[in-house]
Amino acid sequence: MAKAHNDKELTTAGLVIAHMESLADEQQARHLMRFFKTGEGDYGEGDRFLGIKVPDTRRVVARCKALPLGEVENLLASPWHEVRLCGLLVLVAQFEAYCKKRLISAPEAITMRDAIVKFYLSHARRANNWDLVDLSVYKILGEWLMLPSNYSDEEKLAAIDRLAASDNLWEQRMSMVCTLGPLKHGDPTLTLRYAERHLHHPHDLMHKAVGWMLREMGKRVSLDVLLEFLHHHAHEMPRTALRYAIELMDADERKLWMER
Repeated sequence: MAKAHNDKELTTAGLVIAHMESLADEQQARHLMRFFKTGEGDYGEGDRFLGIKVPDTRRVVARCKALPLGEVENLLASPWHEVRLCGLLVLVAQFEAYCKKRLISAPEAITMRDAIVKFYLSHARRANNWDLVDLSVYKILGEWLMLPSNYSDEEKLAAIDRLAASDNLWEQRMSMVCTLGPLKHGDPTLTLRYAERHLHHPHDLMHKAVGWMLREMGKRVSLDVLLEFLHHHAHEMPRTALRYAIELMDADERKLWMER
């Protein structure tokens, strides 16, 4: 039986964009523009929204995940926030396809993972809001850090260091949030490295990212490692970062840390 019309594969960026524009919801778009701070002087200033919810964008991704990188590039160049998210989630889907257990050490899969990461890094600034970063970076860069690659561990680390040293907020956030990948494999090294590096960052979105990754470190790896970090740094941490880091502790313990 032929697929229903709305299940047909979308084979070009033009088809994807036209379909997503047909899903536009003006009222939802206004809500998203407020939520993602698109006003003058805000971190998302000037961003444009169609008003498509993430589950609906994911349904579009399911129909276009075979797009070649050249077409994905056209999605990432879009002024529409949801279209850029679609492009990033296509990259996630393609990267994950080469992470299946039987392919982990396959030379072709390694080469394809490296190619997707290179492409992702070269277009990193198109992920220009926190959701675009958070929904893609640890699933691509974070996993890549832990998988066989044609790049050495030193070259991988240098790539994340370049993001951390960037003058771009979203690349800086990538360097922090990508460490969720290693945390899921039990490795807190990079979380500690970039939490210390970004500890005094001026932006609240980075305070949240640092605290979030520290909280995940305590949850997924070791509460003792988190407590050791806090003993050294709680007194100098932004309150938002500290509050996020201790969120899973009981109320009395949270109060003690916040009083420090």
